[in-house]
Amino acid sequence: MNLFKSFSLNRKFNNSVIAIGNFDGVHKGHQKVLMAAKDKAKKEKKKFGILTFDPMPMMFFQKRLLNHKIQNKNQKLKILKSQKIDFLIEKKFNKAFSKTSYYDFIQNIIFKKLNCKFLFVSQNFRFGKNREGDVKKLKHFEKKYSYKTIVTPALKINNKIVSSTLIRSLIEKGKVHEVKKFLGRNWCIEGKVQRGFQRGRKIGFPTCNLSLGNYKLPKFGVYDVKIKFKKFIKRGIANIGIRPTFNGKRPTLEVNIFGFNRNIYKKEIEIEFLKFIRKERKFKGIEDLKKQIKKDIRKIKK
Repeated sequence: MNLFKSFSLNRKFNNSVIAIGNFDGVHKGHQKVLMAAKDKAKKEKKKFGILTFDPMPMMFFQKRLLNHKIQNKNQKLKILKSQKIDFLIEKKFNKAFSKTSYYDFIQNIIFKKLNCKFLFVSQNFRFGKNREGDVKKLKHFEKKYSYKTIVTPALKINNKIVSSTLIRSLIEKGKVHEVKKFLGRNWCIEGKVQRGFQRGRKIGFPTCNLSLGNYKLPKFGVYDVKIKFKKFIKRGIANIGIRPTFNGKRPTLEVNIFGFNRNIYKKEIEIEFLKFIRKERKFKGIEDLKKQIKKDIRKIKK
């Protein structure tokens, strides 16, 4: 897969099939679009690429929207690579780009720079300054600029339209066990192990601490998880929240890995969320907290 940070593509990617979107999560709905685009490219004997944006436009305009993403950039790239696309354009979304009119986007980017022949978008795709561009406008200029717009019908599972918004809502409610059927895999947080306050070690339950970065914050509480580090996969228990027993203020992710005592400080690990166990709560003291942690672990290991 060729990765581009601008619209200056190699000539071999002219007349391509291109899918445009944020693709946050690369969920089953996205996968349906990518499969349709890939099949079209194969049929037409053309290259297939994706145009996406960083940061997501919504996060650029709403500066306070810090915790919103289903996955980080590294996870997104790995999943897109697995889709066997020919190229990916990861365009930086900044103030200057946000001022591009919908017409300039069609004329100067789609036609002159990308010179694509087939454009795959969602029904609610919006683009250009003030989100004035839509599918109707794309179709209006098809003849003039020699491309074809293809809108893939939304995917429905259990009578629900699969979308990043739906998945974020499930995460927020702690319904991580339901995410898999829409995402196509368990929801994961990836990050570098950070140094914490060593409280877990002192009470007999050492933990790895990870920054939550820009991930969507799940319901605060305790979760059944899998931990992936290099070639091993271990089960464990995770707590996401502000640690009210210790008067914490900032949301953190702490993970106790079962049967593991190696020092992996500053190492990259991935936490796979399987099931919500209980809400976060404040305990009267350390002994009450230890008793509850033991109960939580027994529940997971059953």
